Amino acid sequence: MDFPLVIQGGMGVAISNWTLARAVSQLGQLGVVSGTGINRVLASRLAEGDLGGHMRRALASLPLPEVVKTILERYYIAGGKAPDAPYKTPPAYSVNPPVFLDQLTALANYVEVFLAKENHAGLVGINLLEKVQMPNLASLYGAMLAGVDYVLMGAGIPTQVAGVLDKLARHEPVSYRLDAHGAGPEDDVRMHFDPERIFPGITSLFGQLKRPKFLPIISSVTLAQALLKRSEGAIDGFVVEGPTAGGHNAPPRGALKLNELGEPIYGDKDVVDPEKMKQFGLPFWFAGGFGNPQQLKNIRAAGAAGIQVGTAFALCDESGMAPALKKSVLRQVFDEAAQVFTSPNASPTGFPFKVVSVPGTMSDPEVYAARNRICDLGFLRVIVKKEDGTLNYRCPAEPVDDYVRKGGKIEDTAGRACLCNNLVATAGYGQHRKDGAVEQPLVTSGDDLAAVGQLVPAGKTSYTAADVIGFLLGPSGLH
Repeated sequence: MDFPLVIQGGMGVAISNWTLARAVSQLGQLGVVSGTGINRVLASRLAEGDLGGHMRRALASLPLPEVVKTILERYYIAGGKAPDAPYKTPPAYSVNPPVFLDQLTALANYVEVFLAKENHAGLVGINLLEKVQMPNLASLYGAMLAGVDYVLMGAGIPTQVAGVLDKLARHEPVSYRLDAHGAGPEDDVRMHFDPERIFPGITSLFGQLKRPKFLPIISSVTLAQALLKRSEGAIDGFVVEGPTAGGHNAPPRGALKLNELGEPIYGDKDVVDPEKMKQFGLPFWFAGGFGNPQQLKNIRAAGAAGIQVGTAFALCDESGMAPALKKSVLRQVFDEAAQVFTSPNASPTGFPFKVVSVPGTMSDPEVYAARNRICDLGFLRVIVKKEDGTLNYRCPAEPVDDYVRKGGKIEDTAGRACLCNNLVATAGYGQHRKDGAVEQPLVTSGDDLAAVGQLVPAGKTSYTAADVIGFLLGPSGLH
């Protein structure tokens, strides 16, 4: 079987949007949409009046008129909301979400994949995070209703996903074991998702669904081995992501040490040998610093199917980054002033997270200090089992007093960014608060951000997804 040479990285929230994934897919490679926080994104696009009518066109393709009607009545604003009006946001997920929330999440993922695949035969994948567990069942199902070809998942050990895909393809009820702080081995905290409960009659409407290929995103051979041993269904390949990739990085193997700038120090133990990946007999792609034709040539010669590239696509014309912000970052690249910092504290997940220094964004210490700590989206909340057996939810980026009251350690709150609100703002949907404050963006990229400048054609100030693919595949096309 032929595999894509290039996987376009799944960058959330909505940076890897349907327009980008569609462009890459039509160029013969694997375009990937991000499903993280996509219910908020759909609600925001509808609130802005759904320019071009794309959201409503995708929703209208579903044989679920009553569900679609409910969503439109709740979020769509003809002509768009006032510029300074707040977005109406979906409720945060809990272990037992309302049916409407699962419907919205499933349909938001359906819309993104449907639009990425509309009227062509190219491959489209969806990227989700194991760390954001609670929305994932609804997200996977919605993407599968739209015929998604690949599911990619990192930020954790996704042993359950492959088996879930098998069941959802048959519209069977599924459950998902959740990580819960304070829970013991005897506890079984789970999400449940029954397609027929969420969408009555859906099985007869769609019939058997295509089971997408599943590619876990890993950082070591040991993790690949563990997944193959423990996975509850078939794994179809791996994306091997190194610590120079944008977004979240796996922590260094061994004791955490910081350099003089305060960044985690990675060593030889964090480098994956492609020869050892070949032992599994599955296709694999390398990611993190592989976004050039020589690296693609080298890693293919070492046995890889190809590469995954994020940073180069994050700043192209088709990406979902807010245009003014994209222009600002590119200007820094042109001025050779772009700086990327691997923060050990910014992400509420505890994973290292890459931050681009951009004036006026949450990378600016003054902007960070001025923000009131608010946790109203809750994508990164973790479940906490209390002594009385009930469940609570907390995030180290929420108000400090709230976090400590829920049993969290105050030292865990230092330097944490509200990635939920920040990354939504990076896509141009920053929330407007009642006090006049507006949520500010936070830009992430790989360490090779400076190399993006070579993608810009002579005489221009921006570039396209086609420019990226053309650069990577070269004159020979490697097709």
